[in-house]
Amino acid sequence: QVHLVESGGGLVQTGGSLRLTCAASGLPAIPNVMGWFRQAPGKEREFVAGINRSSGNTLYSDSVKGRFTVSSDNSKSAVYLQMNSLEPEDAAVYYCAARKRPFIVSSVDYDYWGQGTQVTVSS
Repeated sequence: QVHLVESGGGLVQTGGSLRLTCAASGLPAIPNVMGWFRQAPGKEREFVAGINRSSGNTLYSDSVKGRFTVSSDNSKSAVYLQMNSLEPEDAAVYYCAARKRPFIVSSVDYDYWGQGTQVTVSS
């Protein structure tokens, strides 16, 4: 079982920045593919960014490309989402997810999910 815990959410003004952290643990090994998703009230969960922790390959949704950066620290089994130039439309609960298969996908076809962290952006 893989356990994912998100942190770093909060309230920020438009144009501000936040850094989310996903701490992963579990045996026998943490999957290489990790993703960030978000879900706003009344909307479906949507893909934000993903990373293959082994190859370093990344994938971003068009809505965050150029503003958000996903990275990993394998020594800490952590994945980060640096969010800059935040807009009210970015407000949502952000979820970390892990995928056992080796390819980053933008669908919700991930095997493990965290509980989420709230991001609120004031205008």
